Amino acid sequence: MEPDQKNVELTEDELIQQEFDALLNDYLNSPHRKKVELITKAFNFAKAAHKGIRRRSGEPYIMHPLAVARIVSSEIGMGSTSICSALLHDVVEDTDYTVEDIANLFGPKIAQIVEGLTKISGGVFAEHASAQAENFRKLVLTMSEDIRVILIKIADRLHNMRTLGSMPPAKQYKITGETQYIYAPLAHRLGLFRIKNELENLSFKYEHPETFARIEKQLADNEQERTRFYDEFTKPISNRLTEQGWKFWYKARVKTVYSIWKKMTTRNISFEEVFDIMALRIIFTPREGLTEKEQCWIVYSAITAIYKPHPDRIRDWVSNPKANGYEALHVTVMAPGGRWVEIQIRTERMNDIAEKGLAAHWKYKSGEGENESELDKWMKTIKELLENPEPNAIDFIDTFKLNLFASEIFVFTPKGEIKTIPQGSTALDFAYAIHSDLGEHCIGAKVNHKLVPLSHTLQSGDQVEILTSKKQQPQPEWIEYVTTARAKARLRVYFKREEKNLIADGQKKVEQALLDLQKKNDNETLLKVMKYFDFNNRNAFYLQVGLGKIKLDDLGQTVFKPKSVFTKYLRIPFVTPSGKTAPEQPEVVPSTRVDRKKTFVLREENAGVTYRLAPCCKPIPGDDVLGYVDENEIVIVHRRECAAAAKLKSNFGNNLVSAKWATHKTLTFNEVLEIRGIDKKGVLIQILHVISEQYGVNISKIHIETNAGIFVGQFYIYVHDKHEIETLAKNINKIKEVNSTQRILS
Repeated sequence: MEPDQKNVELTEDELIQQEFDALLNDYLNSPHRKKVELITKAFNFAKAAHKGIRRRSGEPYIMHPLAVARIVSSEIGMGSTSICSALLHDVVEDTDYTVEDIANLFGPKIAQIVEGLTKISGGVFAEHASAQAENFRKLVLTMSEDIRVILIKIADRLHNMRTLGSMPPAKQYKITGETQYIYAPLAHRLGLFRIKNELENLSFKYEHPETFARIEKQLADNEQERTRFYDEFTKPISNRLTEQGWKFWYKARVKTVYSIWKKMTTRNISFEEVFDIMALRIIFTPREGLTEKEQCWIVYSAITAIYKPHPDRIRDWVSNPKANGYEALHVTVMAPGGRWVEIQIRTERMNDIAEKGLAAHWKYKSGEGENESELDKWMKTIKELLENPEPNAIDFIDTFKLNLFASEIFVFTPKGEIKTIPQGSTALDFAYAIHSDLGEHCIGAKVNHKLVPLSHTLQSGDQVEILTSKKQQPQPEWIEYVTTARAKARLRVYFKREEKNLIADGQKKVEQALLDLQKKNDNETLLKVMKYFDFNNRNAFYLQVGLGKIKLDDLGQTVFKPKSVFTKYLRIPFVTPSGKTAPEQPEVVPSTRVDRKKTFVLREENAGVTYRLAPCCKPIPGDDVLGYVDENEIVIVHRRECAAAAKLKSNFGNNLVSAKWATHKTLTFNEVLEIRGIDKKGVLIQILHVISEQYGVNISKIHIETNAGIFVGQFYIYVHDKHEIETLAKNINKIKEVNSTQRILS
């Protein structure tokens, strides 16, 4: 036994050393100042601190910090401080070492970053995973201290996602939900596009393994055809750019499995109908004498002289970069054979920023003031949000996510200044974007010199003038008029301030009313008054009094009315024959506790008893599902891609269970099939024949619209499971005039 054990240890040591050598190699090939001694010191310290500890997969724990450090170095492009912090990121949390120990050995900056990472630790493998919302809030707060904390945390999450296979299914759903809900949009916003894509793709792989495998196979099957097409497509472009003396290279961007699936489901199309599976990137070395923007347009002219561009598919991120620093010129051209192909034109600097995100953006940053990027402005808005955070952590995430997901549009002030605001912003959002005072006193706006209401949605290129009045004050309905995080946060702060004043005013009115009736202003008296008006929360009661919705004029005749001798008899509750007081409302009978570690089987006989199907996404047997155990130990079943489930996965991970369907052939479910095709005589009869005659499926409702020889029909049918609806769709598609048949998901 002993020699074998020694051999295993030796092999592991060699493996660890090999991984560390690879990290040093990554670092030495980077442009950073070489601090190999410091990185080696951090590695040896972390290795000794984690000695004997293993991950769930069985490998030595030190392999995780090493992997995170490699991501930080080679995939995000950060330097020695970040690499050392990544190597040490779990030391304080998992061992007896303190932040002070780290500071003494590695200096205050690395200690500060490790402390920031320790504050927000406990996410992926934590026991108290339901605290993730609060955890995320802490993560965002560290942004204002050192942005490197959040970049290392994203690297940490990426490695955990790459090794997620060793986790049980319920834990996988929690982690993937959290990743899609928080980390992927955060990576996108920080310009880490490749990492964002991988996070989404890995989440999808674990949530929908069968669908992932199917699309992956389809991608592999048409790889040769794609390669041949792009070789032919790029040949004339190469000749033209070489003739003009450009130094350039190509990079093909293949759409991820997740992106393909998302397009298929949102547009109700098949894999074969997704034409932009591959995009072409042209990265060139800029010449001296012209700006990078001018040179991008010269390359654009060379390409569009060969292939005709789509007039509505030009994206100019060179003139106005995205908020995350992204710059490129996108054009979609018509290739031989009638295929649209997207081409992304970038300089080497632009490509570096697109690949490495925030870290590269800093590398190229020059000066302050007018050179301040959209990314810097975005960071400022985040810091503003942190000044007045939501008291509820989940509300805070939702507010923050408004900023994460926003795409930008460009609008102009009356003086012609350009302003970047999120897509979907209203006139009121724009007012708040300029200044809170402008927002609070806004009465309307002129868009392109025409008067519009506060709720008017702005379009890119609009010229906007805000109209104000000193008498105007924010109204409660304004929350519905705004879409940006900044405006929502400012309005909530204003309403909370007003609410405090109303509560104070209400309290004064109650105290005065009791004084007039010569009643004691004590807890017992106040509870009596509140009980009469059906309130159990003091502030809520004061607020309604302050708003004038509760009148206190007749307290003496209602609450403090002298009791008659019969009152006490009338107040005796009804009793059951056993003598126990009958409950005022039905009691919830607690079920047996659901085992979170086992897969919950969805049997027909237990439907509505031990589990319920979520009304938000209406899953049917065969759908990829998960279960959320509510406070009564009833399992609420959601489809895995359901938006409500994403929120549950992110915030209540410990209440998730993996779930699978038993055979279902008794219960039926009302589903919708959308059928599109050519409006030809007799086609409806053929469709009905397949549904009713061939498959014996009942139809509850049909809605058909025709336009210019094309019909779109919604058929409401009763099916037993997903397989039945898929088989039915496949056979309807065999009808010559039918173009597509898709199940419409809720």
